[in-house]
Amino acid sequence: MPRRLRRKKEMQSVKSNADTIAAIATASGSGGIGVVRISGPAVTEIAGAILGHCPKPRYAAYLPFLDSDGQTIDQGIAIYYAAPNSYTGEDVLELQAHGGTALLQILLTRCLSLGARQAEPGEFTRRAYLNDKMDLAQAEAVADVINAATSEAARSAMRSLSGEFSNRINALLQRLVELRMFVEACLDFPEEEIDFISQGNVQKKIEDVLRALQKIYNEAKQGNLLREGLTVVLVGQPNVGKSSLINQLAADDIAIVTSVAGTTRDTIKSAIQINGIPLHVVDTAGLRETEDEIEQFGIARTWRALETANIALLLVDAAHGITEVEKSILARLPHDLPKIWVHNKIDLAKKTPFVEELAGESHIHLSAKRGDGVHLLKEILLKVAGWQSTSEGIFMARTRHLEAIRQVEQFLQVALDAISQSELVAENLRMAQDALSTVTGEFTPDDLLGEIFSKFCIGK
Repeated sequence: MPRRLRRKKEMQSVKSNADTIAAIATASGSGGIGVVRISGPAVTEIAGAILGHCPKPRYAAYLPFLDSDGQTIDQGIAIYYAAPNSYTGEDVLELQAHGGTALLQILLTRCLSLGARQAEPGEFTRRAYLNDKMDLAQAEAVADVINAATSEAARSAMRSLSGEFSNRINALLQRLVELRMFVEACLDFPEEEIDFISQGNVQKKIEDVLRALQKIYNEAKQGNLLREGLTVVLVGQPNVGKSSLINQLAADDIAIVTSVAGTTRDTIKSAIQINGIPLHVVDTAGLRETEDEIEQFGIARTWRALETANIALLLVDAAHGITEVEKSILARLPHDLPKIWVHNKIDLAKKTPFVEELAGESHIHLSAKRGDGVHLLKEILLKVAGWQSTSEGIFMARTRHLEAIRQVEQFLQVALDAISQSELVAENLRMAQDALSTVTGEFTPDDLLGEIFSKFCIGK
């Protein structure tokens, strides 16, 4: 059963009776500066108790922070933001103190004793969304900026936070509204001898929206790749050079390399990046028949790792090529899992690296020991992943955004196929608008907000 969609306005009752929340907004651990953030209707009273008075809005005031006995907890900078001109849209107070863990906890406890409660993960940003300070795609981008693993990902997240992605979605929503206007005119005025669908060029406009939607989908897919990265699993017989290859990709000796078959008995994960794309590379136990119980556990984990992989690197010894053993491994791999064949140890035959395409799959001949040809492998990995040569203009996107856009495409295609049936066209245009609205949060599944904001850090 589909999740119920709730219009954003139905969720905004929190604005009228929200309590006051507080949290440490900086990362845990010691630092030069730490920030305690408070938001809600009791901010001015809390400011008066801790600071002696509420500072002038949007001005930094250097003041002592007082405990219940009037003793100084610390001296620091206080900034008051009056509603609605704040991050959350409510009254907000930020106390910038010295960044000691114990000190910040004392300051937070003081805020809680004055009537605030501990903020939940992402609650400040959730209030910003509910108070129309940002839409849902922008709110998600806040977390993406914080968690960006590469500079390219950070720039793309900032584009989404600034509204580039939302603006593109809103432009399409406006086009869908105009389409619905023509189609529903047919239903509202059935006695009129006017073909509103033909006069409004509805078929052509739906086709235009579909093309624009596909372009956004392709760009969003690039942003999703920057956010999620790729999980690449190395698979092959023992002693074909998987550990040497992961060391080359990671530019570090993270895996033990010996001439003894079965050295790697468990999965080894390494986070690297290629041209700003995060790669989660998994070195696995060599696949073979063995009586070693520990090695058997490692082989079982290899097969489990492949269930969630985006790409499989199938390593073979270039001297032997693809044998019956590799064919048996291939037969057990998920059919739709993209595969790249790596023919290793070409240095032993004194060959130079090269790439060939066979039966629609890439075969790279390289030397993991020497590093010759590894750059070719990196290029093929990006190509198989669908990465374009530049990330310029790409906005950050999540899997749920891609799913929503695909759903919109399906509704529009049904409308296009039933273009002569105005009621069916109208209903599918309505469902397309609702589905697209979930991206920015105008319509939201009941359980989506909790899922999204629960992944935020506390204090943001």
